[in-house]
Amino acid sequence: MKTTENYLTDILGFFDEKPAELALYEALFARMEQTFPDASVKVQKSQISFYGRHLFAAASLPVRRKKDWPKECILVTFGLGERVHSSRIAVATEPYPQRWTHHVVLSDASQVDEVLLDWLGQAWEFAESKR
Repeated sequence: MKTTENYLTDILGFFDEKPAELALYEALFARMEQTFPDASVKVQKSQISFYGRHLFAAASLPVRRKKDWPKECILVTFGLGERVHSSRIAVATEPYPQRWTHHVVLSDASQVDEVLLDWLGQAWEFAESKR
C-alpha cells in the first residue's frame, strides 16, 4: 500500500495518547495492506483515508459517540451502492441516491475479519466503478 513520506509520524500524531485505538488501526491497516496492495492511504485531520482511484474507506476516532459504544474504539467507514443490513453496521446513511455510507465500530482486532474485508472489497469495487 502506498503511504506518504510522513505516514508513521502522522499516524502517531493522529492516535496521540490513544494506544488502544492505535492498535485497532494497526490491525485494520495490516489486513487492508494485504487485501488492497494497490491502494494508497492518507492521514488527514479527522480521518485516515484509503484510496484507489477514489476514496473507498476511512478510519476515524468517534466524534459523536453513542452511549452504548465502547470507550476505546475506531470507526471504519465505507460507501456502497446499497444499504448493508447487519447488526455490525452502527450507522448507515444515504447522502445521495444509491450511495450509502456505512460506519462500523471496531473495539477488538478480531473484528477485522472476512465480513468486514468483504464489505471493504465491495466498497473498493464500487469506488473504482465511478466515473
